[in-house]
Amino acid sequence: MEDEPALADGIVEALRAEAYAADLAADGESATSLMFVNDYDLVILDWTIPPPTGIELLRSWRSSGISTPVLMLTGRGAVEDRVDGLDSGADDYLSKPFSLAELLARARSLLRRREKPLQTKLTADDLEMDRARRVVTVAGNPVDISPKEFGVLEYLLSRQDEVVTRTELIEHVWDDAFDSMSNPVDVLIYRLRKKIDGDNPHRLLHTRKGVGYVLASRRE
Repeated sequence: MEDEPALADGIVEALRAEAYAADLAADGESATSLMFVNDYDLVILDWTIPPPTGIELLRSWRSSGISTPVLMLTGRGAVEDRVDGLDSGADDYLSKPFSLAELLARARSLLRRREKPLQTKLTADDLEMDRARRVVTVAGNPVDISPKEFGVLEYLLSRQDEVVTRTELIEHVWDDAFDSMSNPVDVLIYRLRKKIDGDNPHRLLHTRKGVGYVLASRRE
């Protein structure tokens, strides 16, 4: 959530390029609506968005028991402002101007703190994902994978041997830009299956017709 449209769009684009599902709220009222509808892993919140302001929202969320990690963005650089933001419940604080690389690094840090302990590598049989380096290999061979494919595979690996529904994938990997009239989930699963299973008769990625998908821990 940001008070400068160009910067906000840049942040969302950078997050999506890193395979994060990202929603954008232009004002405090929209942000409140989104928070009550979605279970977010992280909020990037600008101090001075149109009312209610970011700092007002943060205080309200914390008093309501919402513990979602918050990275506060602001042009206020004074020490007392940073203290006020942190005391109001911000988990981290980034003053403008800042680089997108630093923002992404801080976002990853906050997500790691929430995920305890963080598994840097996820594996299933001969499939390995290095989350820090964003590299996927099958039998030691690197796989060319898009950011969205990475996000879907990461979620499936974190839930391996469990049935994951299309709805769960949409909620965790896509965002408000999801086109319900198209078939992006099935298409992406098809592409992933070709990349991690190929012609191997023993498969990792399985479809449970009418239910969802399973990423098995062992090839079957």
